[in-house]
Order: sequence, then C-alpha cells, then structure tokens
Amino acid sequence: MTPDEQQAYQELRAWQQRMQRPPSALNRFARHVQTRLNALLPERVHQALTTAIKQMVRGVLFGSMHTTRQPLQHAALAQREAAVRQRIKYYRNTAAAEGAVTGAGGFLLSLADFPLLLGIKLKLLFDIAALYGHDVRDYTERLFLLHVFQLTFSSQQTRNEVYQRLANWEAYRQTLPADVNAFDWRTFQQEYRDYIDLAKLAQLLPVVGAAVGLLANYRLLEQLGDTAMSCYRMRRLPAS
Repeated sequence: MTPDEQQAYQELRAWQQRMQRPPSALNRFARHVQTRLNALLPERVHQALTTAIKQMVRGVLFGSMHTTRQPLQHAALAQREAAVRQRIKYYRNTAAAEGAVTGAGGFLLSLADFPLLLGIKLKLLFDIAALYGHDVRDYTERLFLLHVFQLTFSSQQTRNEVYQRLANWEAYRQTLPADVNAFDWRTFQQEYRDYIDLAKLAQLLPVVGAAVGLLANYRLLEQLGDTAMSCYRMRRLPAS
C-alpha cells in the first residue's frame, strides 16, 4: 500500500473498532426510554411518519440519479478522498446555513428543516459514491447509501447490526430484495428520528434556534461524511 493508503487503513481499523463496540449502559437506557416513548404513539402516527420519510428518501434517491456526477474512474485513493473532503465541506456549510435560516425563522420554518436537511444528506452520499467510483444507477448501490445513512444515525445496537452488513456487503447484496419497498423503512425512520430528536429539538426555541440549527446541521453532515468515507474505504482496502 502507498503511505496514503496505509494512513487510511489505520484510520479505518480504529473506526471499525468503534462501530463494533457493544452498547453501553447509557446507550441501552436511552434506547429503552425511546422505545417506551414510541410505544405511546398511535399506530397511525407511526405509519404516517414511515410513509412520509419513505417518500422523501425515495424522491431524493431516484431524483438525484439525474443530477449526480459520473463515477470517477482511474484515480488514486488520495485523489478521491481529497475530492470527497471538498464535497463534505461544501454540503456541511450548506446545511449549516440552512439550519441557521430555518432556526431563526421560528417554529414553523424550523419544521421545514427536516426534509431540506434530509435531501442535503442524501445528495452528499450520492456525490461521495461517485467519487469513490461507484455507479448509483445500480439499485444495490443506492441501498448501500441507505445503510450508510442508517449506520450514521442509529443507536449503538442497530449500528452493530448495520455495520456487519456493510462489512460483508458483497455477500449481503446478493440477499437484497429486488424492490426498494421491501426495505425496513419503519426501523429506518424510527432510528433516524430518535437519533436527531435531541440534537434538533432546541432549534425550535426562539433566540437560540439559529445557533442550534447551524451547529447541529454542521455536525450531522460532518458525521455522515466521515462515516461514508469509512464505509467506502472498507470496499477498497484489504479486509482487517
């Protein structure tokens, strides 16, 4: 391996260890509380939320196919990752600005942040996939992006499960359903919603909403970008 690849490999190994940590007592307690809270919501509310997120994600997944860049071919890992970091920076700053504007606009405008931020996150994943040389016209590559998204914004318990699928992606993709509707959308929306609830709740408050929206969106995009880089490194570098 080149020096750049060796550095990336060491960073990947450290990340893999973090992804495979068992849930801590605090993680288990938080999950228990959130599960109890979710149980209080009527079934029709869960169905409505699942349908809404499913349609938003599907719209971006299939709509972005027409605007995403062509897969980058014949480039060294260092070149690819330099370009990826530039895209992360661009989308991170875009999301931060969007969070500040919606946070400053009060309760109703803050609600608009949810679909806007979701679209920015998924568009970032499309760009990262192309820069690592993967063609998102392949249905399984789009499902890979959903798994990266789920890995980033889930509890540690779910993260352990999703990580194993991504670490063995070439075998796992052979078992994927032929229809995107068969994806576990309910778990996807619950984990995502639960994960960002605390980070985004304060954005609805007056005065501090703009600052909270800016900082929360900045960190969420940075986290998603870092996770995506590690997931694609697993597909390019030797298995640990």
